[in-house]
Amino acid sequence: MNRIKQAFKDRLWLGVIIVGLFAGLIGGGIALGINNLVQHHEEVTSTRVPAGSNKSGGTKVNKNKADLNGEASQAYKSVQGAVVSVINKQKVQQSSGTLGIFGYGSSNGSNNDSSSDNKLETASEGSGVIYKKSGNSAYVVTNNHVVKGSNALQVILSNGKKVNADLVGADSATDLAVLKINAANVKTVASFGNSNSIVPGQDVLAIGSPMGSEYANTVTKGIISAKDRTLKAGTDGTLTSVIQTDAAINSGNSGGPLINMAGQVIGINSMKLASDTQGSSVEGIGFAIPSNEVVTIINQLIKNGKITRPSLGISMVDLSNVTSDQQQSVLKLPTSVSKGVVIMDVNSGSVADTAGLKKYDVITKLGDTQVTDAGSLKAALYKYKVGQSAKVTYYRDGQQHTATLHLTKSADTTSTDDSQQDNN
Repeated sequence: MNRIKQAFKDRLWLGVIIVGLFAGLIGGGIALGINNLVQHHEEVTSTRVPAGSNKSGGTKVNKNKADLNGEASQAYKSVQGAVVSVINKQKVQQSSGTLGIFGYGSSNGSNNDSSSDNKLETASEGSGVIYKKSGNSAYVVTNNHVVKGSNALQVILSNGKKVNADLVGADSATDLAVLKINAANVKTVASFGNSNSIVPGQDVLAIGSPMGSEYANTVTKGIISAKDRTLKAGTDGTLTSVIQTDAAINSGNSGGPLINMAGQVIGINSMKLASDTQGSSVEGIGFAIPSNEVVTIINQLIKNGKITRPSLGISMVDLSNVTSDQQQSVLKLPTSVSKGVVIMDVNSGSVADTAGLKKYDVITKLGDTQVTDAGSLKAALYKYKVGQSAKVTYYRDGQQHTATLHLTKSADTTSTDDSQQDNN
């Protein structure tokens, strides 16, 4: 009897459980269905375009909460008036006459009436910065490649006024040039800061006319990426120390200033250095000539109109261009010597001739600087002034020698040679 009662109870509870589960499933389904209906309604309601008036859809301009007199803005304002665009004008041949089947000619088929005129047209545009005002004259520093080949020069001031400019002097080795303009409309003059005191990571601004005077006084911001990069500058490949920055420097920025947050010029931007070095357009790598070098060069250009540097009076080739067999058989160099320059010719009466240097001598050191190629030799030589002396280390017939160079001869480095065999 007890077993029957217990079995009945078990079946009863089993039925209750089954009914509960069934009710739960039905209830859950109903709840899920209701929830889906609610969610669908909300989606339709939230995405449907509301009806009614559009008058409440207006807005307003709020007060600008940004700092309009930040450090960068103040630095830009302090020097912006001194930044100019430089226009390089060159002669363009123009022929007059009727355009016939075979070119220009007179309408009667004779060439006797044809003529040509030289008209000045804009060949290129760059940037510059006014750094000095003296009496009625003001002086602008820019890049040599900006003014190279010009038949006339013009400067567009920050206020848009266009004035004529004279070339005071230029130096291809450092890619710098100085122009003189009338100071009547010059209100702002930039000052130079000490480029030896800059540090990587320091904020800087580049100002100029990227892509031409249409975008004059464009400012870009960046940092000093490196303060002492060594690049080949000028047409003779002379090594020079430059500032690297990630501030955007484009074609037309050449000659414009790189300034610190105090508004001081710490470098002169040069797009040519970037393009010659990289061989292609790159992002975030620009170069500027350090202000300390700039001041040294422009002061000499103002004084003499050119830069006079010591000359050895030799022609030379890099040792790396000489085959290993020739290094052994002709130059008789020890295997430990792999870098330097080979003297190919010595001018009679030159500094090198007076010091006893001869053809096929291999120069490996000048002063305390190791000579690896022609560029490094020139860079080391250009640290000296005419009238000073320097010690040179060289190899002849496998033996190391030293001599004293009395740098009494000079060379005008405003014109250079692009040939494989360098002259100095």
